[in-house]
This record gives sequence, C-alpha cells and structure tokens, in this order.
Amino acid sequence: MITNAFRVDPWTVHEPRVDLDALPQTESLFALANGHVGMRGNLDEGEPHAMPGTYLNSFFESRPLPHAEGGFGFPDEGQTLVNVPNGKLIRVLVDDEPLDVRYGELHAHHRTLDMRAGTLTRHVDWTSPNGQRVTVTSTRMVSFSQRAVAAISYEVGVPADAGSEALLVVQSELFANEQMPVIEGDPRVAAALQDVLVPEHHSNSSHGARMTHQTRRSELRVGAAMEHQVFGPDDAQVTSSCSNNVGRTTVITRLRPGQTLRVVKYMAYGWSSQRSQPAIVDQVEAALDASVYTGWDGLLAAQREYLDAFWEKADLEIDGDPRLQQALRFCLFQVLQAGARAEQRAIGAKGLTGQGYDGHSFWDGETFVLPVFMYTQPRAAADALRWRHSTLDIAYAHAAHLGLDGAAFPWRTINGEECSGYWPAGTAAFHVNADIADAVMRYVAATDDREFERTIGVDLLVATARLWRSLGHHDSDSAFRIDGVTGPDEYSAVADNNVYTNLMAQKNLRGAADVAVRWPREAERLHVSPEEVASWRSAATAMVIPFDEALGVHQQSEGFTRHAVWEFENTPEDHYPLLLNYPYFDLYRKQVVKQPDLVLAMVQCPDAFTPQQKYDNFVYYERITVRDSSLSPGTLAVMAAETGHMDLAYDYLCESAQMDLADLEHNVRDGVHLAALGSAWTSIVMGLGGMRTHDGRLTFAPRLPAALSGLRFRIQWRGRSVHVAIEGSHATYSLEKGDELELGHHGEEFTVSTDEPVTLDVPPPPAVGEIEQPPGRAPLFRRHA
Repeated sequence: MITNAFRVDPWTVHEPRVDLDALPQTESLFALANGHVGMRGNLDEGEPHAMPGTYLNSFFESRPLPHAEGGFGFPDEGQTLVNVPNGKLIRVLVDDEPLDVRYGELHAHHRTLDMRAGTLTRHVDWTSPNGQRVTVTSTRMVSFSQRAVAAISYEVGVPADAGSEALLVVQSELFANEQMPVIEGDPRVAAALQDVLVPEHHSNSSHGARMTHQTRRSELRVGAAMEHQVFGPDDAQVTSSCSNNVGRTTVITRLRPGQTLRVVKYMAYGWSSQRSQPAIVDQVEAALDASVYTGWDGLLAAQREYLDAFWEKADLEIDGDPRLQQALRFCLFQVLQAGARAEQRAIGAKGLTGQGYDGHSFWDGETFVLPVFMYTQPRAAADALRWRHSTLDIAYAHAAHLGLDGAAFPWRTINGEECSGYWPAGTAAFHVNADIADAVMRYVAATDDREFERTIGVDLLVATARLWRSLGHHDSDSAFRIDGVTGPDEYSAVADNNVYTNLMAQKNLRGAADVAVRWPREAERLHVSPEEVASWRSAATAMVIPFDEALGVHQQSEGFTRHAVWEFENTPEDHYPLLLNYPYFDLYRKQVVKQPDLVLAMVQCPDAFTPQQKYDNFVYYERITVRDSSLSPGTLAVMAAETGHMDLAYDYLCESAQMDLADLEHNVRDGVHLAALGSAWTSIVMGLGGMRTHDGRLTFAPRLPAALSGLRFRIQWRGRSVHVAIEGSHATYSLEKGDELELGHHGEEFTVSTDEPVTLDVPPPPAVGEIEQPPGRAPLFRRHA
C-alpha cells in the first residue's frame, strides 16, 4: 500500500517526498483531466518516468487483434488509446547540468493535488552536481472551463543565499511519438504501440509551436499547440523551433541570487476523424488564443469557480475518519475528471489517467460511474448516454452479424466497435445492453428529462429490448429463458439464465414497452407494433429466475449452486487474482465468484427479492466471492448495509474508496479504477444512506457504522436539491431548492419543503450473525490500516 506516503488532508493529496519506486502509481494518482484532455502526473522534466501519457478522449489507433483460433463473429481489430504530443515537458539546465532528481542533492521535493483548485503543484529544492542550488515551483492544470486547454506555471529561482549566479536554460517542449515502455505479463495492461503518429504539419511562432499528426491505421487527425509568456530578467533570450515531432521554446538567462524566472505555458489540443488538417490547425490555434487571452490567473479563477459549483452539489462529508474523507473526495474528483467535459464521447475504465485496458469503455461505466453524474452532474450522464446512442448503427450491425435482432453493444470499445478478443467474457456478456437501458431509465427517473427519453431513450430501449426478445426463447413450459450468456462475474461464463442478466433484461423489456406506449410517434418511427410490445411484456413476465429450494438461495445462474466449491483453503495468498494463476476452464466449473454477480442483481433490482432472500443470498455468496475485481467492494458495501452488517459495510466502503490511493489491486500504475471510485459514492449514498428509487419516488434508509459519527450528502432530483444529514440516531432531510417533495424514510412517507427540514429517528440495525469470506479474502482495507 502507498497510502502512508500521503499526508491526510480533507481537500488535498500531498506527497511530502519523491519516491522513484512509486512513480508508476503517482503518475496515475496525480493525473489531471477534464474528460477531453488527460495528462498523467509525470515530473515536469519528463525523466525519470514510468509511463509518459497525454491523452485525448476517444483518440485511438487500430491494431490487428490476433486469435489463437479464429471463429465467426470474432473482431478482427482492436483499439488502443494513443499517447498524443506531450506538452507537459519543461526541461531545465543549470550551468549545463540537467535538473534530474536522481542526480545532485535533492533537499526537498513535494507535490500536492488540490481538489478544490483543480491543480497539481510541485516544489523542488535541488543542488546540481557542480554545486549550484535552485528551486522550482510548478503548478499544472487541465481546464474545466476551456475544454481543449491545459496550462503550466513554471518558476525557477536561485536562493538569495546562493554563492553565485546561474546560467539557466529552460526548454519547453511539445514532443510526439515518445518512446513508450513495454509492460508484459498481465493481459489487463494496454497493448504498446510505437510511432503511431504520422507527421502532417508543423510551424512555430516566436514563443510557441504547432503540429498536426494522423494515426497510421485509424486515420484520426490530432492537433497540438503551445504558447508561452516569460517573466524574468529583461535580457532573457527566447527562441522557438518546430520539426515533425518536436516543438521547442527555449528561454536562456542568468539568474543572480534572489532572482526568479517564470514561464507560463499554454497548451491546446483537438482531434477529428473528419476535419481537414488546416481546420484542425485553426481549431487548436483558436483554443490557444482563448487561453492566452484568459491568462493564467483567469484560468485558475475559472477552475476554482467550476469546482466550487461541483462540490456544492456532490460533496460527501463524514465525521470520524479523516483518511476516508480524503479518499472519498479523491474518488469524486477523479470521476469528475473522467467525464465532466467528455461531451458525447466514451468514459473509459481508466478515465484519462493511463492506458490500462487499452483505454476502453465497459459496462461498468453505466453501472458505477453514471449514477454519480445522474445525481450530481446530470448533463454529463446524458452526454455519456448520447455517445452510446451515436454508436447505435454499429450495435445494430454487430447484432445482425451475430444473427440477432436489435442492437448488440460491445463489451469493450472506444468508438463502438467490439474490441474483445475473448468471446466468453466479451460477446457472451450481453448484459451490457441491459446496463445501458437501465442507465437510460435511471437518468430519466432522476431528471424527469422527457425530451431525452423521447429523442434518445426510446431508441436505446427499443433496440436493446429487441435483442433480448431475439436472444431468449419461450421453452416448452412457456418460461422465457436466456441461455449461454456471461453475467458480471467473469469467473463464470456461457451459463444459462444468469439471474443478473435475466432480471436486467426483464427491466429492459418492461421499460421498452412503457416508452413505446408513452411515445407512440417514436414507436411508429421504429416500426414497433402492439404485438411486439405484447411480446416484450410476455417475455418479462415469464422470465426464468433460478432459485435453489434446498439451499434457500438464488442461483447465480442455472445449476451454479451444484458446482463444486473452489478449494479456498488450498489456494495460496499470492495466487490471487485467480485469473492470473489458474485456467479459466477450472474457474468456470467451480463455485468461486470474481465480481459479486448475484449481489449486484439485488442492488440493481431490489424489488425482485424479499428482505430474507437478500440476507440469505448475501451470506451464501459472501463465502465464495474472492473480489479479484475492483468492482466488488462497492456493491458488497451496499448490500452489507441493507442486511444490517454495518461494520462490514464500512470495511467495504473503505476498500472501494482507498482502491487507488492505497493501490489495493497493485496495478494503479496503469490508471485509476474509475468504476471502483464511482462505487465509493454508491457505498455512501446507497449503502449508508440507503437511497433507492421506486416508480419515480426517492427513498432512504440511513444507518451509520460505529466508526462514523456523521454523514452528509446531496442528491439532485428532478430539479431539486435534497440534503441528507445523518447524526447518530437521527436523520434530517432538507430541500435546498425546488417544489416540495415526497420522500421515504425506512418505510415511512413524509413531505419536505424549502421551508423547514424534517428530522426522523433512525432505527437500529437488525441483529445479525457473523458473516464469513473465503479464507484470506477478508476486506483489504480497514480503518486501522
């Protein structure tokens, strides 16, 4: 774990000293992004580094996708997020000695990620090998207010007590086709691509440079530009040059003791699959000019204003655990960075913090990330679903290729094309289609955005409902079966009647039938007949939901509870995650769960289970769930809280929130685990807050674990702002704006208005017994860690 490397502060992540061994992790943790542009937290000088990275959302290169044995329907090409021209580089030479923290004497080095200011600040105090002491203070930002813009303020000084002046050379660069390290041995790590950017254009001004490139296979065009303002001695010399892959602005001056040189660097990025090279040049030039016009102070002020507005709606405040408080805000900040300005492009599983999973988006975006936006930043959630809608034609074609009706959305993708080379976990994981439909219905319920439902939602719900009606069938007993599919648990594949899939498909079918009736003109446009609507309702009503009567629990899929139980006692601790140490065929035929599949079904479809079934299911599946996925603890936290296991809920909440700050999965080097960070919000709001939605109503069932004395959060609901404050045995609900609202509290209905808060008693949790996890798989992070 690397948590102890950071000072605990509620609004910052502060690294008091540089740890070269931890650079891979901190480059991800200190990444800055806005959903369009992302920059890993590399040191300003570029070296040492683990993985340099500057990314643009959905800018990718295609690559052949080899298969050991080909098969019909297998994708031929994959997609990988591309490292675009790096504008973070600012190299410094002090009397001909490069500033490099590995050489000379490093007196101080600390970095601070400020989650209210939206900046990464770094301070260095260094003496070169030849004895010249200098200090460096840099502040980096990726702008939320100006989508295409990033900026750095870089200040070098010679201390007043230094013995001599220094000859200083600052080289600020824009560097394309950087040499990338190759990481092997883990199939989850991104494919390495080298020199994928083909130069098209380059030019320079007196204080900056511009360049455009095109990818070799995907033929996407990217433009990058930089401009500088220089503040320092009047005789400072500034020159600029640009070649195919390197733009450079050089500042040379002599600094006497007590003097400083400050360089403000503005960067702009843009890409397109259709715009011409001159148009891209003009696009980034305009963004660059706007950033210079706004100025450094203006960009900082706009950044703070944007984040103040975000935190006012989204902040989670807890009492009793400062480390958890810091982690929760880190989680929210990273979710915001991934999707705030994505604007109808994908939200990848790593956001824009690294190339893990090749930069792909998965089903967990709709399930774990979009809920955060739905209740805090609804526009970002709508934009993400509009991106899915923009790929409908590809999804229709994919379904047709598989011999199915409707639309089959991909398991993993950047632009909508399926990129999974392993069909049992990819093509067979059809639940992604219901996850998208569920996100549509949840968004509309939270916002009452009927125009979105009419223009976007109907298309997505109808397309996915048609897939389910085509994929499943009525058997001889008239039950509706969905056979041969893979649910969320990747340690089980190609199973019959997966409960999660079937319940989500059931919800999808009913939702599609409802919107077809509600929007008859849109249904007519899609050629939806009354007979088709009736077939959807019939399939939903007859859906098979496997239940083991002998054990009294639901089966994750038909026959699952009859499989042999995995030999947990004989599994060495260093053999987790199991997928890296055991063959899939052995995992598939045993009772061992990677992601809590059946538990997630109870969270997403709560009305399909009785309270006793939830309790019994949770206890049973807790014993066989190994949590080899970062998606697991957030889901488990919600159900632990609902079933009265409050201390366990707290343990899982901490695990989800600390997933990256503590590097619990040992792979944050590849980028943050965005879905886990999103599910930390779910752990609080749906877990400890007990928030649920039922037929357009918002209900709560709050309880706190012993470790916490207070919790406060806000929910944006249909134009209203609902504030929930839980203090010990009481919960107070207040409406900060909007018309009065009927809410539920532990089964009791009440009305809240802006006039007066409502305070209600919180009943104690029910008495529960001990609950067990597999040997050695207890929650990874507890408060005392």
